[in-house]
Amino acid sequence: MERPIEPIYHAAQILNQGGLIAYPTEAVFGLGCLPDKLRTIEKLLQLKQRPIEKGLILLASEFSQLEPYLGPFEQTILHKIQSTWPGPTTWILPTPIETSPLIKGHFDTIAVRISAHPIVQELCRQCQSAIISTSANITGQKMSYSTVDVRQHFDDQLDYILEGALGDSKKPTIIKDALSDRVIRA
Repeated sequence: MERPIEPIYHAAQILNQGGLIAYPTEAVFGLGCLPDKLRTIEKLLQLKQRPIEKGLILLASEFSQLEPYLGPFEQTILHKIQSTWPGPTTWILPTPIETSPLIKGHFDTIAVRISAHPIVQELCRQCQSAIISTSANITGQKMSYSTVDVRQHFDDQLDYILEGALGDSKKPTIIKDALSDRVIRA
């Protein structure tokens, strides 16, 4: 008898093929795709009705998955951010000029986080990549706290919805600028 495909493995296959999925994060359901699938990122921005200039977050299970998207910064900054990971702090860091504006928006920085959520960690491990993350809702509408909410926002427009429990956070993660320590989102 053939063993059923594990949902996280199936979601990773869809991502690797250029698909767009919803998945649980620390506080809300997120929408995601791989950062090298630019057409899928365009689709995500259209579905979400999110302005390109705002940029997106990259989630990872380990720092090496973020490195291709990061520009140079001081070793003391690295120690500071790594002391908060894995965990619910998203950091704004410099990004190379060649990073797509679909990811970084109109900035020379990028938002990154090593997630503590076990599903996100395993998804990144299976893909061997960071993944794009943004809340699974139409911009300006209520967040998605369940797969029912995700379906209400996007019906059948996603390639897959990965079931799973949200983390313990009551609100989306804090976003801080790593160079200035300025809080962007509390």
